[in-house]
Amino acid sequence: MAPQVLILNGPNLNLLGQRQPEIYGAETLADVETACAALAASLGLGTDCRQSNHEGELVTWIQDARATAAAIIINPGAYSHTSVAILDALNAYDGLVLEVHISNIHQREAFRHHSYVSRRAEGVIAGFGTEGYLLALRRAASLLAP
Repeated sequence: MAPQVLILNGPNLNLLGQRQPEIYGAETLADVETACAALAASLGLGTDCRQSNHEGELVTWIQDARATAAAIIINPGAYSHTSVAILDALNAYDGLVLEVHISNIHQREAFRHHSYVSRRAEGVIAGFGTEGYLLALRRAASLLAP
């Protein structure tokens, strides 16, 4: 069975393609999920894509991934800058964690420059638009390869 990658998206990413397209682009979350599934299949990976506006739901999914996923790719959205709970859940997860941000958070408001999730992530991809998810999948495939 192919190694599973859980792709998590936090608050407001369900509005991708509608919300501030000058920052986040015109692609929808469904477009991103379709592209990720296609690339993952070609890399010998399976994907499970989820989005929630609720911190606790994201925490539960991370906890559940301990038994189901070899890697987590997470775009925590605004929770990047505020959620110790997500960090704690990721710290209890033994697999690979990669963090993705569509925009370059370091070119934005000062409060966005800090990410709790980055303390746990093996790598952070920021500022490459939705292509960042595909870059993360490629990296996950290389790190998970036998």
